[in-house]
Amino acid sequence: MAKGKGPKGKKITLKMAKNSIRISFDGGRRLDLSKMGITTFPKCILKLADVDELDLSRNMLKKIPNSIEKFQKLRWLDLHSNQLEELPKTVGTLQNLFYLNICNNKLTTKNLPEELNLLKNLRILNLGLNCLDSIPPTLGALKELKELGLFDNFLTTIPNSVKRLPKLQKLNAERNPFPKSKKEEHIYPVKRIESLYLVQEKDLCSSCLKTCQEERDKLNKFKNTVPCPSKKLSFPLLLTPNSTAMDNQEQWRLKDEDL
Repeated sequence: MAKGKGPKGKKITLKMAKNSIRISFDGGRRLDLSKMGITTFPKCILKLADVDELDLSRNMLKKIPNSIEKFQKLRWLDLHSNQLEELPKTVGTLQNLFYLNICNNKLTTKNLPEELNLLKNLRILNLGLNCLDSIPPTLGALKELKELGLFDNFLTTIPNSVKRLPKLQKLNAERNPFPKSKKEEHIYPVKRIESLYLVQEKDLCSSCLKTCQEERDKLNKFKNTVPCPSKKLSFPLLLTPNSTAMDNQEQWRLKDEDL
């Protein structure tokens, strides 16, 4: 008797794939093969490599082939909630990619390709719910990155090169085993004042005193507008898919039209 090889999975034909192409809100062509019970990457879709968006999320894929490089027009790639243990190095050739979701897989740091740092136009990267114990400092090369999901991994630190990305607006690193003394630093990276000089008001000239008072007013105004740190933060594009997934995949898509 032959040994079991696991679920065979649904076979995707070229006709089925063509019928799964949709026009996205910005006029792009999106190939949506999510929730199809796919266990192996369907080779037939290589004939549709001119699509702008590819959704293979919520399947049972264990591997993405090197031939993913044929999708050179791809701007949006969703692979979340599969069983991926590695990514091909050729993913780094997808220079038009601005959205990459590989959340909720089985990726380890060792199998995270260094070539990810070649995705110079990437704006959103979701690595949450994987098996990462460290983040390659080379991801600091992603100068356009605005949102980064690192939640539910095994991280104990985040490289400064990543925390200091010039356009990074959202960093979700919740539920990682950070040391308690460092936890807040990793979740809320801030710039610190290196030097502080104190003088009394009577020792300041009128011009300097006025400047200090204006800066103090700005600081007070800022304190009144910044939300309390204890307030639960919202990461609309960096959510845990298994707990909040929507049937309508459009609700998972990036809605920032200026990207």
